[in-house]
Amino acid sequence: MIGLLGGAFDPPHEGHLALARAAITRFGLERLLVLVVAEPGHRGVETPAETRLRLAEAAFAGLAEVRLDEHGRTVDSLRAGAWDEPLFLIGADQFAEFLSWQEPDVVLDLARLGVATRPGYPRERLDAVLARLRRPDRVLFFDIEPLPVSSTEVRERVARGETIDGLVPAAVASLIAELGLYLS
Repeated sequence: MIGLLGGAFDPPHEGHLALARAAITRFGLERLLVLVVAEPGHRGVETPAETRLRLAEAAFAGLAEVRLDEHGRTVDSLRAGAWDEPLFLIGADQFAEFLSWQEPDVVLDLARLGVATRPGYPRERLDAVLARLRRPDRVLFFDIEPLPVSSTEVRERVARGETIDGLVPAAVASLIAELGLYLS
């Protein structure tokens, strides 16, 4: 079984890695493919795609294959991919917004969703989304330990000159420093 983990990864952080590792273990994934979205359809990014690709390659080295995804929407990536029953990995926060995605029911026709939940996340938010899906059986939940980190927080800390130790892998921190990213 192949797992897909897509995102802007601006930058990738320890939360992304925790989700990836938990999914590999929980679902026995034979392969994990990290898709760095060149131009996310749902939000803008300031860091060039090739730079974010380098950051993701550093973060996921030895754990996953990393590719640049030219499709701005998940449904388009899944249509273009030649994957047989992939498991598309997302966090509970993303799943709570899943109905706002482009063609969410088609996404579930093309892939199963692996939704990472954490202790204390309101289950009723997830159940409300499940109730409105045509194929809720295609959604699989799995638990992860909460890691209070976000890409936004990492960028803000770098801009303030604060340490990002423990928030991103050491290789990512080194690349951020080497390339002078997120300083302003």
